[in-house]
Amino acid sequence: MGIEYYEVIYVTIHVVKAGETLNSIGRQYDVAPGLIARYNGLREPYSLAVGQSLVILIPEELYTVQPGDTLSSVSTATGRSMLQILRDNPNLEGYPVIYPGQTLALGFTQEKFRTIDVSGYAYPFVDLRVLRGILPYATALVPFTYGITAEGGLVDLEDKTLIELAQLYGVVPWMHLSTLTQEGQFSSQLAQTLLEFPATQEKLADAVMAQIVARGYQGLDVDFEYIAGKYAVAYSQFIGQLRQRLNSQGLELIVAVAPKISADQPGAMYEGHDYSLLGQNADGILLMTYEWGYSYGPPMAVAPITAVRQVLDYAVTVIPREKIFLGFPNYAYDWTLPFTAGMSRAISISNEYAVELAVTKGAEIFFDESAQTPYFFYTGEDGSSHEVWFEDARSTYQKLLLVQEYGLRGVGYWNFMRPFTTNFSILNAMYDIANETQPPVA
Repeated sequence: MGIEYYEVIYVTIHVVKAGETLNSIGRQYDVAPGLIARYNGLREPYSLAVGQSLVILIPEELYTVQPGDTLSSVSTATGRSMLQILRDNPNLEGYPVIYPGQTLALGFTQEKFRTIDVSGYAYPFVDLRVLRGILPYATALVPFTYGITAEGGLVDLEDKTLIELAQLYGVVPWMHLSTLTQEGQFSSQLAQTLLEFPATQEKLADAVMAQIVARGYQGLDVDFEYIAGKYAVAYSQFIGQLRQRLNSQGLELIVAVAPKISADQPGAMYEGHDYSLLGQNADGILLMTYEWGYSYGPPMAVAPITAVRQVLDYAVTVIPREKIFLGFPNYAYDWTLPFTAGMSRAISISNEYAVELAVTKGAEIFFDESAQTPYFFYTGEDGSSHEVWFEDARSTYQKLLLVQEYGLRGVGYWNFMRPFTTNFSILNAMYDIANETQPPVA
């Protein structure tokens, strides 16, 4: 089952043993069971799975809401921002609604490393209640995605609601530009057409800048995938030209790149991304350090720590560390066994649902020490065998620790579509999250 608990400088993580309950764990750490539930997204009746990991956070101060209190008045009285109160109390789900008798946590006894930037993607059809619960932990929100046409035009996106919601939390919206088609595939042909014709690039740049102004975006995230190696230099130059135009307006440009471990790594996913040139020509680089375990592949960790480290070890030799965002997978996969190459397809689920599934099925959660990732097996209603790999408190802590260890700018989530209370609780315990404004949080 792996280790039974983690005691680390910044957080304590408990791994559930047979016979333990939330009440017994609370007594062990002298923490109210309700607070443990709060920071792990647990709901009554608080059933636990053997091997499940729980983050244990000790509030620095507890405040009991009085009649007439509002989030704003509590913020003023305690000297803590409304956003920080929301972060410290994920049970509020991002809403500034409090009631008399409610207990609010104000800070934690754990010391934080430093301030980082946190970005995340969201489709327009995101559950807005889920998104509101996540936005207090964000620096930037990236509505996904504006496509391009062969003529250098934009495929529009219904992004106004997401932009307005981001602004309520003081989160900067970044426009997302990609070669993703309506069929959901990245088009190497679209990238090739664009990169071969400077006039088309100029037309696209004009369209992007106009949309940024029209929608109130404060940056641009570019994600061109499966670019042929012969276009790597042209792509980097295009990024540099876009960056000049953005920087002239006080805006920045981020580029998402495939997870490479060497400059000459072969493969359609890697060859068009020149880390060194893109690192020079962009303001930020998002390393897409996930999808080793994927829908059509065999069961394995989505982001094994060993593979993530390999990418970082190479990246920091050619990209300034302060530009790098570590990619984090806010999703899990459920495979039906036996796996058959070319035929099997795992379904994507949330990390929180993975734990609920283990509890419901009575499955024991195991932990792969090499990958630093949890997994479990269960039997479906139809008698089929399943294998699930997901992220938990332990894998979250190990990945977020890399941001400090490697001196990175921050973390970028794919994506903000699903709740993951444990993750954001640990993020909040380890780091301050950059947010330049005091938003209305309405």
